[in-house]
Amino acid sequence: MSAENSTVTVRLVRSFEHRNFRPLVYHGVNLDQTVKQFITFVRKDVPSRTGLPPPFKNYKYDTMKIIHQAHKSKTGELVVSLEDDDKLILKEDSTLKAAGVANETELAFFCEEDYRNYKANPVSAW
Repeated sequence: MSAENSTVTVRLVRSFEHRNFRPLVYHGVNLDQTVKQFITFVRKDVPSRTGLPPPFKNYKYDTMKIIHQAHKSKTGELVVSLEDDDKLILKEDSTLKAAGVANETELAFFCEEDYRNYKANPVSAW
């Protein structure tokens, strides 16, 4: 599949402790765009989604991390894996393709501060 016609699932993570997330599927994603451009696109798109509750629309998402790639093994974590941050957290200045995003990749989109707090104390609230 070409880099201009890829499907990417973005998991909006509202709360790690409560495992509160919603997936959004994006078709026709150009993998040659930068991570920063894709983050800007998703940030603009999220408030216009009719099926999302307001807490998801108004949240301060700032970081993307690869959760799963097609035809590879999945993590046992229910929200996002806490390992391999240096490889899996996307750098804003690289392209999606260079960061490891391919067709049918699933990404988590979350607030980095919340992630760091959860990683320091990974306890679920329920």
